[in-house]
Amino acid sequence: MTVDASIRNLRVAVIGGGPGGLATAIALSKIPNVSVNLYEQASLLREVGAGISIGANTWNVLELLGVADTLTSGHPTWTILNMNGRSGEELDRRERPRGGITRPPIRTQRTELQKALLAHVKPGVIQLSKRLARMVDKGRKGVELYFEDGTVVEADLVVGADGIRSVVRDAAWPSYEIKFTGTTIWRTLLPWDAVKDLDPRFEITGWWHTPTTHVYFSPVGEGLWEIASRAWQDPATNSASKKSWGVPVENAYVESYFTEYLPKIREALARVPSGGWREFAAFAGPELAQLTAWNNKVVLVGDSSHALSGAFGSGAGFAIEDGWILAQALAYWKNDTSKALPLFDAIRLPYYSRMYAHLAAEADRRATKLKDLGDPTFDERVRNKIITDGGKDMSWIYQNDIGAVWKEHIDRLEKDKELV
Repeated sequence: MTVDASIRNLRVAVIGGGPGGLATAIALSKIPNVSVNLYEQASLLREVGAGISIGANTWNVLELLGVADTLTSGHPTWTILNMNGRSGEELDRRERPRGGITRPPIRTQRTELQKALLAHVKPGVIQLSKRLARMVDKGRKGVELYFEDGTVVEADLVVGADGIRSVVRDAAWPSYEIKFTGTTIWRTLLPWDAVKDLDPRFEITGWWHTPTTHVYFSPVGEGLWEIASRAWQDPATNSASKKSWGVPVENAYVESYFTEYLPKIREALARVPSGGWREFAAFAGPELAQLTAWNNKVVLVGDSSHALSGAFGSGAGFAIEDGWILAQALAYWKNDTSKALPLFDAIRLPYYSRMYAHLAAEADRRATKLKDLGDPTFDERVRNKIITDGGKDMSWIYQNDIGAVWKEHIDRLEKDKELV
């Protein structure tokens, strides 16, 4: 096989073994002259959490990666509910259109997505027990990465796929700061048979709300059922550790936040086996002006690039899209990072900017509505916090076709070349 001599050799270090890191490694491994290694701090590659949503946007990019057919487990989420957690009143029911859909939206276990992605990572790419300590910009020589076990690695390109608490971002954007949002999340999985006697509505994916908390119930396939519960406290008077991510917590502590709920909901929480809960403190940070740094030797993908703490419920999809676009940009520019990374920025940065703008507008809308209500009742406050589209078209997120987005940008780029 003849190799194009104009394609540069590129050593890529991907930091982080979540969905974004795995997808990036898969996509990069298909590019000629790219040597990719993925470094994960854990000694065993495992997902922390419970369920994950796979919608049209994520299916689209999984198809492009060749992974979609490997993900076979999950619960179809054609119907989504929003309920008043104290009264049981149905506040919003969304029926997703089924016409022309080849793959249904699903809620599945995070481990199932990880397993599907892992099946497509080439042997020898993943290096475990590699916790990144620091990075050094070596100019034209690339980047030196220092790991806590004493390993030193050189790379031409570093991909920060290490999440919202990114060490890569801390190194290349030292002034960037994430802050506790006030929200704490508790997640668990338990057998559906353990709770199916309580309420038939619990078999429908949905949120049950009070003004400052919610409980999310959903089957995730394989006979399992997910609970993801959240509580908000004013971050001005409450704090959390940046390291509080997936730590065990006592059942009684979790249940103490949800005493206002319907008895059936409280009973569902009480049926979680001892030691089953994991706690996650939600952090978020401001919009970045660029997703690339160090003269196009560092790039961020996934939550490290947009610290929004799961605001749209499709973070894995966004991260996988990032990895695929990065690989296409490198392939298009024959591994020339000075051209490929600005192209990646041009495609993905406006997308995340639009998300930040949407969230700001939604926060303003809610604040204005509460002000207009004057002294709102419990039920009015619950209604005001329900996340709906509000008449806005959200297909740019949930039906995003990243392949079509890429083609549109490249067609425009080729047209611009012809005009020069």
